Amino acid sequence: MKPQFNIPCVILCGGKSSRMKEDKSLLPFANKTSLAKYQYDRLKPYFKEIYLSSKTDKFDFEANLLLEESLIYSPIIGIDSIISKLNKNDKIFLITVDTPLVEIDSISKIINCSKGYDITVAKTQRVHNLCGVFSSNIKHIVDNMIKNDIHKISHLLEAVRTNIVEFTNEDEFINLNHPKDYQKALNIIS
Repeated sequence: MKPQFNIPCVILCGGKSSRMKEDKSLLPFANKTSLAKYQYDRLKPYFKEIYLSSKTDKFDFEANLLLEESLIYSPIIGIDSIISKLNKNDKIFLITVDTPLVEIDSISKIINCSKGYDITVAKTQRVHNLCGVFSSNIKHIVDNMIKNDIHKISHLLEAVRTNIVEFTNEDEFINLNHPKDYQKALNIIS
């Protein structure tokens, strides 16, 4: 199958997982050894390139890695590192490892709605700041935020041309932050 999305996908796996109390990217999911493997295998056929962004190579499978050098846990630092390493790409699709139920059709809708915008993200009852298309032309704004010690994604979304794409299925965008969220997602997928 030829990839349908002509942009790279980066799965963000570098968070602290403090609310889960263990590294959620390594939790088993569905029929895979980890959430990271599940997301990687699920999304790989649809994108021209796919990467895992992480602070270390902690995975039990072969994958294209984008390792973050910073010891600071911040999505802004992660975005800066990703854009720096994939600077040949105009746009990049980002998704967190802990949103395993986002449908390919929804990803397609987000990508299709990204034309003319710096960032295009999903929204259900809340905005899903790290599920969307990010243009590499935001690098100077990201650099400035880091210089000024501003690490909130919402600040970035306000500083650029952002398109917010509405979705109604809350379960599709469930974020596995707590053990109960993980259990709910396991029940949905089975």
